[in-house]
Amino acid sequence: MSSFYGEYKFVIDSKNRLFVPSKFRDELKKEKSKNFMITIGLDGCLYMFLPSVWNELIKNNMEIFRADNREEERAFKRFFFSNAQEISVDPQGRILISQNHKNYAEIKKEVFIIGVGNKIEIWSKEKWEEYNKSAIKSSLKKFSKILDI
Repeated sequence: MSSFYGEYKFVIDSKNRLFVPSKFRDELKKEKSKNFMITIGLDGCLYMFLPSVWNELIKNNMEIFRADNREEERAFKRFFFSNAQEISVDPQGRILISQNHKNYAEIKKEVFIIGVGNKIEIWSKEKWEEYNKSAIKSSLKKFSKILDI
C-alpha cells in the first residue's frame, strides 16, 4: 500500500490549478491512473485519495463510516460523498480545484499539500498555520511520550 508523507508549499493559480508533488503523482502512476479522488475533509482541509484507497472505502461497504447514531452516520456520508469528485492530473502535474472545494477550504493563494499516510491533505496557508499552532503542538507532547522522541 502506498504511503504519503511530507509537507509542500505551492501557489494556486488564477485558474484554480494546483501543482501536485511529483512523489504523489508517482504513486498515482503506479496505479496506472491519471485521476485522484478529492473531497471535503475534516478540520477545514481537502482530502485526496488514490483510486485504490477510495475503492477500498466503497468495497468494504463503508464500514469505516459506521456510527451508533444512524442520523449522524447518514449526515457524514452525505457530506463526504456528495462533495467527492474525480480529479485529473494534467501533463504539467496540476489538478483543478473546484470553486466549491476552494471555498470550503478557504484557499486564497498559498496552499500546503501534506502527506498523511493513506491520503493527501490540501490546506490553505492560513488554516494550516493555525492548525499547527492549536492542534499539532498540543499533540506533540502526548505522542512524544508514547514514541519516546
